[in-house]
Amino acid sequence: IGWAITLIFSVCCVLRLARFNLAKISEEEEWKLNYFEGVPSPAGGGIILLPLIYELSGFNLNIDIKSFTPYLVVIVALLLISKIPTFSLKKIKIPSGLTIFLLFGIAILFVSIIFFTFEALLVIGIIYLLTIPISFVLYKKTNKVLNANKEEDHEDVL
Repeated sequence: IGWAITLIFSVCCVLRLARFNLAKISEEEEWKLNYFEGVPSPAGGGIILLPLIYELSGFNLNIDIKSFTPYLVVIVALLLISKIPTFSLKKIKIPSGLTIFLLFGIAILFVSIIFFTFEALLVIGIIYLLTIPISFVLYKKTNKVLNANKEEDHEDVL
């Protein structure tokens, strides 16, 4: 069964990359630049490694991670080829007053990765998984607002 799961994941990665190369964003959908379609391949690889990272971390939550891992691989494979929007952070703008806090957060992140490598990577992976539903909700909200504005602009006045 392990080879079948590996095959499913590999096919989904190839489909993800093929769709990425063929997709274009039109000028009227410029707001989509803040989102990826589906989980990006590097993030998918990181999520796939979460069970291994959990085993190597010092956390002892009495979870049988080995029985959950095959299902996680299939779920991540489906997330890779899905059209679920996930945050991109390419076009994010940080106000100048918040840059010091951002730099402080990045410094804390790097220090925690140096001293608590597997624990920090596990927490980062779980936080990323939790942002997927949040990005979906914000994407739908942004899409509704822009569609409503678009419909108002095309009103006929007699």
